[in-house]
Amino acid sequence: MTTALPKRADGEGSVQVQMDPNLQIGKAKVFAVYGKGGIGKSTTSSNLSVAFSKLGKRVLQIGCDPKHDSTFTLTKQLMPTVIDVLESVDFHSEELRVEDFVYEGFNGVMCVEAGGPPAGTGCGGYVVGQTVKLLKEHHLLEDTDVVIFDVLGDVVCGGFAAPLQHADRALIVTANDFNSIYAMNRIVAAILAKSRNYDVRLGGVIANRSAATDQIDKFNARVGLDVLAHLPDLDEIRRSRLSKCTLFEMETTPAVEAVQDEYLRLAQILWDGRDPLLATPMKDRDIFDLLGFN
Repeated sequence: MTTALPKRADGEGSVQVQMDPNLQIGKAKVFAVYGKGGIGKSTTSSNLSVAFSKLGKRVLQIGCDPKHDSTFTLTKQLMPTVIDVLESVDFHSEELRVEDFVYEGFNGVMCVEAGGPPAGTGCGGYVVGQTVKLLKEHHLLEDTDVVIFDVLGDVVCGGFAAPLQHADRALIVTANDFNSIYAMNRIVAAILAKSRNYDVRLGGVIANRSAATDQIDKFNARVGLDVLAHLPDLDEIRRSRLSKCTLFEMETTPAVEAVQDEYLRLAQILWDGRDPLLATPMKDRDIFDLLGFN
């Protein structure tokens, strides 16, 4: 008879943020979007949320960044964060109404900004946990088909990897450059660590702001990833964010329509289900060698 090995922490040498087993999201398909800071995760997440809604799905987008700007192209405003509204009632969540922290965005996408702890204090993992707890208390996850976590920057600690504890698939947004791919490699390592104890698995890569994907393809071939969608460095994408709207609200041009179609194609692929990718992260030195550095 084989004896089951005891669970170990997700990583070694650091304090791990563990998910409350009672805070499971439920039947919704959950995606966590990661990537290097400034790579376009919020733009990608918001347009993907709209694409899911265009497919008739009930969508909830959760911004996990102290800037709380993940959803402003959907709502046309900077929403108060969950931490802001909890603090306003001295963390008595029973005093909150749904409309205090959930706003309806474009095409019916529900929007929540988790926010973050004050600078230099607290833990992002706690913020994510409190957000999911509040959503469950108000039964907001029961009728949701898709949940998208839009997570800040690179994974540097267990706290900001906390959305991986709730997700079915992690998506990585990257550009065709060394720094973005280097960050992607660290994210692959974080997802691998979380997959030891949680259900999250790699879903694939979204190439963003890139005319070509040769460097991404070279890295993917080495570690076991593939590109799910390719979004070009299109000025209309930049202008949509400046205009506080999604690409689905921009004036239709052939280029805009092509990007809309790519988001709709991506949403359909993710909804239909992706087999998990079994990627193996590279050593730092090996990435330098692979991408042409001496």
